[in-house]
Amino acid sequence: MFVAGAAYARDAAPPLATIALTELPAEAQAVHRAIRAGGPFPYEKDGSVFGNRERLLPARERGYYREYTVPTPRARDRGPRRIVCGGHRPPVPDACFYTADHYASFRRIAH
Repeated sequence: MFVAGAAYARDAAPPLATIALTELPAEAQAVHRAIRAGGPFPYEKDGSVFGNRERLLPARERGYYREYTVPTPRARDRGPRRIVCGGHRPPVPDACFYTADHYASFRRIAH
């Protein structure tokens, strides 16, 4: 997303659009509930550290972000959809972000 007249620090992420929790696909809403409940999660990689290599999320120390798979109907693998949450206590994240395109873009989940 381009914001006219905006300037960013070298490692700062641009502002993110938001999406209401109720606007997420049903599968993403279920994953968000599971995150808040501390699991269970169906995929082995759920809860693993997300490195933010794309630098689309706000810069934080390694280990701050964790990723969770959002099942994609008819996908043969984990599919492209994820929820990435940041915080030091995973069941009580500071913020969560949704990507439908495997980290090419993110929207902050608003409650």
